[in-house]
Amino acid sequence: MTDIRLDADTLVAAARAVDGLQDFGDDSYREPLERLLWSLEHEADLNAIGRPAMYQRMLDILSTRLRVQEWLRRHPEIRDEEIIAPLVIVGLPRTGTTMLHRTIAADHRMYAPLWYEVRYPCPDLDWDFTAAGDRRIADAKAEVKMMIDSSPDLLAIHPLDAMEPDEDIMLLEQSFYSFNIQALANVPSFDAWVEAQDHTIGYEYLKLLLQFLQWQKKRSGQQGERWALKAPHHLHYMDLVFKVFPDARVVQSHRDPVETIPSLASMIANVWKVYSDSADPVAVGEQWARKFARGMQHTLDVRRQVGEERFLDLWFKDTVSQPMVEIARIYDFLGMDLTPEASTEMARWQDFNRRELRPAHAYTLEQFGLSEAGLKEQFRGYREAFITS
Repeated sequence: MTDIRLDADTLVAAARAVDGLQDFGDDSYREPLERLLWSLEHEADLNAIGRPAMYQRMLDILSTRLRVQEWLRRHPEIRDEEIIAPLVIVGLPRTGTTMLHRTIAADHRMYAPLWYEVRYPCPDLDWDFTAAGDRRIADAKAEVKMMIDSSPDLLAIHPLDAMEPDEDIMLLEQSFYSFNIQALANVPSFDAWVEAQDHTIGYEYLKLLLQFLQWQKKRSGQQGERWALKAPHHLHYMDLVFKVFPDARVVQSHRDPVETIPSLASMIANVWKVYSDSADPVAVGEQWARKFARGMQHTLDVRRQVGEERFLDLWFKDTVSQPMVEIARIYDFLGMDLTPEASTEMARWQDFNRRELRPAHAYTLEQFGLSEAGLKEQFRGYREAFITS
């Protein structure tokens, strides 16, 4: 375990050896990679699972970047793919966004990124455009199984499935400009650095990867009209969502942070302990309450700047009690017809994925150093706008 070097030069050389490729495209990845590796080495206190897993994750990202450049060289038409008016579902974690996203993704007119695609967005160079020949699927299923075996409580919190739609934050992670790694390990120095950076690079690379995935899906026989994306992370960078995707349509789901933040902290604490034996739940609570209080205020500011008509607001209680009514509102907002075929597919998905089929999720605020009064103060502006008004 200790002979695994979390070192940029070592990882770059190892990535180039995977397929014999050399071209990373540009060096925008280098500084965030070096800062992240330092934090993983000196702050994350990685365990016997965490050290090799983080080494492999960094290697995967770097070798993916090399493969992406090679696919672009072979098929420059990938850059011509149009990402038209994507649906972007946001909201504090634990506000029903996963259920909304996966239900809408049952409509075959929607492209949606699957977990294995956001974890491994680039296929092998000899991929034959079929699922049977795609090594990424087996790798993703094995990784999900490892996570669940290491922390069984995860299934009560988030329905992990390698073949289901999931958050495009993992595509942002491919540039190292995201908060995804912070959900896996405690890396405070990297976190402080990356929060202070301009994330335009990350969102531009996200668009490129969506173009690539769209090209892949078309080659595999899928035909969609627009992307259905979902990530609470976009709350932190809503200005960049509109900068890079000017015609994006944003659905924002609302629920009291007093209920959502401790649930989020429980999820992240359970992930941290997969990779570190000293995961501190209080550190989780402080870090993520602060991050999302800041992100929610950012989105409030952007809403005032770009206009409320770019957003559709939904409330968690309505999404849970009348999901198809709320989805009909989304389709009206998008200017799309909610066809009988789409409604049938959505109802079928919901029937097989009811929340009560998963174990209960138990936690308290105190576990994470949180209090009701403290959360109400941190999120005062947001709660006044959408919860208590």
